[in-house]
Amino acid sequence: MLTKRRSGDASRSKLSVVAAGLASAAIDRRTFLRRSGLAVGGLAAVGSISLGSVRKAQAAGEGLTPSMGKEVRRNICTHCSVGCTVTAEVVNGVWVGQEPSWESPINRGTHCAKGAAIRELVHGDRRLKYPLKMVGGQWQRISWEQAYDEITKKLLEIREKNGADSVYWLGSAKFTNEAAYLFRKLGAFWGTNSVDHQARICHSTTVAGVANTWGYGAQTNSYNDIRNAKTMVIIGGNPAEAHPVSMQHVLSGKEINRAKVFVVDPRFTRTAAHATEYVRLRPGTDIPLIWGMLYHIFQNGWEDKDFIAKRVHGMDQIRKEVEKWDPKTVEDVTGVPGDQVRRMAEAFAKEKPATLIWCMGSTQHTVGTANVRANCVLLLATGNVGAPGTGANIFRGHTNVQGATDLGLDISTLPLYYGLVEAAWKHWARVWEVEYDWLVSRFDDIPAKGGRPARPAKTNMETPGITSTRWFDATLLPDEQIDQRSPIKAMMVFGHGGNTVTRIPDAKKGMELLDLLVVADPHPTTFAALPERKENTYLLPIATSLEMDGSRTASNRSIQWGEKIVEPIFEAKDDYEVMYNFAQKLGFADRMFKNIKIEKGIPLAEDILREINRGGWSTGYCGQSPERLKAHMKNQRKFDLVTLRAPKDDPEVGGDHYGLPWPCWGKPEIRHPGTPILYNTNLHVKDGGGTFRARFGVERNGETLLAEDSFSLGSELTDGYPEFTLGVLKKLGWDKDLTPDELAVITRVGGNAPDAVSWTTDLSGGIQRVCLDHGVAPYGNAKARAVAWNLPDPVPVHREPIYTARQDLVAKYPTRPDERQFRMPNIGFSVQKAAVDKNMAKDFPIILTSGRLVEYEGGGEETRSNRWLAELQQDMFVEVNTRDAAARGIKDGQFVWVLGPESSSKARMKALVTDRVAPGVAFMPFHFSGWFEGVDLRKRYPSGTDPIVLGESANSVTTYGFDPVTGMQETKCTLCQIRAA
Repeated sequence: MLTKRRSGDASRSKLSVVAAGLASAAIDRRTFLRRSGLAVGGLAAVGSISLGSVRKAQAAGEGLTPSMGKEVRRNICTHCSVGCTVTAEVVNGVWVGQEPSWESPINRGTHCAKGAAIRELVHGDRRLKYPLKMVGGQWQRISWEQAYDEITKKLLEIREKNGADSVYWLGSAKFTNEAAYLFRKLGAFWGTNSVDHQARICHSTTVAGVANTWGYGAQTNSYNDIRNAKTMVIIGGNPAEAHPVSMQHVLSGKEINRAKVFVVDPRFTRTAAHATEYVRLRPGTDIPLIWGMLYHIFQNGWEDKDFIAKRVHGMDQIRKEVEKWDPKTVEDVTGVPGDQVRRMAEAFAKEKPATLIWCMGSTQHTVGTANVRANCVLLLATGNVGAPGTGANIFRGHTNVQGATDLGLDISTLPLYYGLVEAAWKHWARVWEVEYDWLVSRFDDIPAKGGRPARPAKTNMETPGITSTRWFDATLLPDEQIDQRSPIKAMMVFGHGGNTVTRIPDAKKGMELLDLLVVADPHPTTFAALPERKENTYLLPIATSLEMDGSRTASNRSIQWGEKIVEPIFEAKDDYEVMYNFAQKLGFADRMFKNIKIEKGIPLAEDILREINRGGWSTGYCGQSPERLKAHMKNQRKFDLVTLRAPKDDPEVGGDHYGLPWPCWGKPEIRHPGTPILYNTNLHVKDGGGTFRARFGVERNGETLLAEDSFSLGSELTDGYPEFTLGVLKKLGWDKDLTPDELAVITRVGGNAPDAVSWTTDLSGGIQRVCLDHGVAPYGNAKARAVAWNLPDPVPVHREPIYTARQDLVAKYPTRPDERQFRMPNIGFSVQKAAVDKNMAKDFPIILTSGRLVEYEGGGEETRSNRWLAELQQDMFVEVNTRDAAARGIKDGQFVWVLGPESSSKARMKALVTDRVAPGVAFMPFHFSGWFEGVDLRKRYPSGTDPIVLGESANSVTTYGFDPVTGMQETKCTLCQIRAA
């Protein structure tokens, strides 16, 4: 069944039937709740039940008493980064009822469709039930002990023959913070930096772009704070489907403030239906649009001159680039009329506070980092950073994609963004209490190859690994093109779908070349079903994060503690236990878990978080102890809906901001309240205030990089200042405020150079404590950078997509030259040139973009295995404009072939004929898998574990193209052809 999505009016077909059934004789309300685990309050967020009619539901456990074994437990929904609390009723170890937490300041009694059906994820009978191994092309049940023995034996054999880098460690945004941290630590102890996760394909460009502008790569404000905005620009995001509960905050702001909402998207989405103005642009032209807005802002003097003078460096160079983007040029390149660009620009600059909201529509491009940087520059030019209602509100996709990124599942850094330099490794060696030289010894020496010199293990240890977007290229390319000892020979995949990367035909070949493939997941994924493998493939049943303790970090940086709702079902084990057992078999568990308590064979989540606290100074993950986070979950009702703050006189959470959003400075006993809005100089740093981070030096080309006449409330330094070290404290005379114990730790850390010990490496926390007492930010007080001189394009410039329908623009706006990045060549320029030379746009004239549906999440295996969600959307489809469909003789609902310009790729699916997409544009959801090139692969899943709904993956026809800064793939603007099947 194909769900028709019409433009402008909401369809009632599905949910209205459900709602009607609640009151019908066929199925009464309580029967429905008992069968599904849903609450009517949760259904409200989907949009077909009036909010005014919502009342608190009695869950399936109604009438049960404590003497009957009833318990109430709270955890976090796994399906997006909003951070909705799930309240579960458990009777005798069985999850019998569910409520969306009415006390949570984030979801306040609502769930989307996915959250409302989440109990089925734990009860799901289509989960992996026990470990499996492939023997002669058939799945065979084995024990956990056999799995551990065989996998580790094979890993060690591969390591001995090919080196540590020949094993790729692919983690997950579904991890708890503690599991993500352990996985990165496991990679470090194994001896590789090729440890990655989903952020590579959603917001790695956000992290790079935002961090290189003002200091930290994260959302500056919060979902709740959007209520304060008077102008909202949503670009490349569809929160109504991707983050439905966030829309209550967006729509509340629209109503309360009469805010203008501009939705910029190539497609008329459900979010666009709520806009005061919809802006349709050609995919891949974000920078021209932003520069077009700034053209009007600068021409009319609407910029915030005082903010720029005090807190921004390099805006004059931006002006020079913006001058090229007059209204006529912008309209030619983007398709957006000049008067519409002007209206949006004027509102954003004059009707403040204004916020810019973006998601993967902005990030998944070869210019993804540049797009993000342009977004940030627009915020800086208008002074819309560092105050309520402003900021970069970056909606992330998975429950813990923010936290997993923070904790180091990134091929270019150790936990908490310390990077890979020697000082970073020595810091974590001190935290882990292992010898730095032992860590170095775990890494490969790299031989000379391809005309490049040999590299010793230490250099390899400080070199980023291979991105998850291109791991398969490291199996397919000639050995001399890969900057490591050996191509990739094995993959350890924890919680990551294989259908999420572009160029699936090539990924399939890569999977089939591996000597070992291990998939650890609650469900078998595309990694298990797509490749034609016969041996050396293992499936390990992993518990969901609802079946384990641990914390998660929402997009707004709030950290929430989830308690285990029920024990893992069947033979599933949680991530902590599995990683501990692998570490034991690999021979380094004694080192890796030295300071982490093991209870009944499982590492204690609280102890893992305490270790994170001991090392997480750079990002302010040091103040959120398990005890503080648990107190927040217990006292959710006390936090204000908009400010997220608890009353200062409360004995348990007094003055805290909900979830202690990082940075939460100092040791937990200092009780820093967390930072709800980054870079807010209107608050004292002890109260959550801050400045722009001074991470790029103090001067450049004779100009200061430090803030001028700008400082946070109560600061004893009333101008810009650098990052703090013991040496800086001494110059100010503040070193005398350190306790003897703190000074002793600093001296031990610094060795012969204690003055160089900084706020990020001081394990005593003394430098941070002293800074707070004097009202200064430990990381300094600098100007944000409009020009990022360390990036390939210091000033963001428009570059046409690798495969573009506007081939006439390539000569003027070409992609970057071919370069080596992340251990391999990036030949985007050659691919783009070949596409133009062959006139690909003639044979593949339709721009293909992709995105989310409200019913499914991520790679989709778990949600398409959920009977309540699978019923809502049973077919993979492509949205085709009515004119394009008519020209091809395609009728709504019929099967079509979508053809890609590479590898003779093709995918068979249904056509949804609609004017939601413009002529020459098509859209596909990216949640499907289980078909390949028109062939149903259901038989390849282990018996009883195949998802209910299968379909072609959108990435079967997506193409080459990678951001030079992060390796982000280009999914939002390739080309295709569509024909009737």
